[in-house]
Amino acid sequence: MGDTIFAVSSGRPPAGIAVIRLSGPQARDAATALAGRLPEPRHASLRGLRDGAGALLDRALVILFPGPATATGEDVVEFHCHGGRAVTRAVERALAAQLGCRLAEPGEFTRRALLNGRIDLAEAEGLADLLEAETEGQRVAALAAAEGRISRQVADWLAQVAALSARIEAELDHADEDDVAADDSHVAAVRDEAIMLGHAIAAVASAPPVERLHDGIRVVIGGPPNAGKSTLLNLLTERDAAIVSPIAGTTRDKIEAGVRRHGIAYNMVDTAGLTDTDDVVEAIGVERATAAINAADVLVWLADEPPPRDDGLWVHARGDAVGREAIPAGRVAMVRQDRPETVEALWWLIEDRAKALLPQVDALPLRERHRSWCKAAATALETMPVDPLLIGEHLREARRSLAAVIGVDATEIMLDALFSRFCLGK
Repeated sequence: MGDTIFAVSSGRPPAGIAVIRLSGPQARDAATALAGRLPEPRHASLRGLRDGAGALLDRALVILFPGPATATGEDVVEFHCHGGRAVTRAVERALAAQLGCRLAEPGEFTRRALLNGRIDLAEAEGLADLLEAETEGQRVAALAAAEGRISRQVADWLAQVAALSARIEAELDHADEDDVAADDSHVAAVRDEAIMLGHAIAAVASAPPVERLHDGIRVVIGGPPNAGKSTLLNLLTERDAAIVSPIAGTTRDKIEAGVRRHGIAYNMVDTAGLTDTDDVVEAIGVERATAAINAADVLVWLADEPPPRDDGLWVHARGDAVGREAIPAGRVAMVRQDRPETVEALWWLIEDRAKALLPQVDALPLRERHRSWCKAAATALETMPVDPLLIGEHLREARRSLAAVIGVDATEIMLDALFSRFCLGK
């Protein structure tokens, strides 16, 4: 990390303001070359930015942030320039001409923050999710991770496991060689506490992964040809996402449309009508429709026969057609084009299903990677053996798994716990 890196950190120009950030050992020298004398740390001051020939590039606010108490752990300087493309390009050219300075690679500022210990792995992942958040649910979960909620909880679990490890190691160190389990009551207490902690971690790790917030809930509309699937897709998305025609088989492949509603992302899928056919192309559409129905998070089924899945929402469509005014038995809803409230009622049914598949607002926003490591730690703790030597090994495995969640070294945590017991005379 010997280079000093720079990049526009405020979004792609043009804009009212462009923030160009520098980070690295030459940040002060490079900024001084363009702006002259730098202001006092963390004080904004207006400066003229000039290139190597002395030509004025722009007038900008300049702010110096001395390391290591910065976002990256290095010296950081920010230029708050006018946000035109020509201005930002000119300033970037002038910075690139400075010794040891180069344009940052994608994500390099965050990488330096991680390597310099300013954030851990879980916080870095949360920051990446926050930058890509499109719904309220995504924003809340990503902000919680970026602000260290996962890290604090995992660190607390790690501290508990490390303390248990210190206790069992102390028992082994002080026991006679021929009597390893000298104090069975202490060993049993460690074992019981470890199992209880494993249950607690397993309960947290069993929640839906946060990826569902980003991938969206996959809602598949299925049924036979001319059941009103494409019409329903257009009603749910409030746009002409699919072609509607009285001709059977108009939709011969999946049609997907994204919807954002009440802070939840949905991927709505219209499918080809399920039917027996000798048409090669139509048969492919039917095969893909069947696969989509099987993989759906929520199945909306439009047919006179019951849905192929027990959890399918059996909907009576085309309720405004002659002879279809009454809702038959077994249906959970009826949809009519001339009554928007029927579409809204179906949306609420879909949303109820979606909420059950998403992490709750107060749940720990764990990714699938986090869940996998937490489950591994929980398994090591819940399957705790009786032998104290094996208990110590299970605790080490739990520490390694939890440390992998936030990308830290479990050895240092263990040593802290062990030496803290010595300091306390335990």
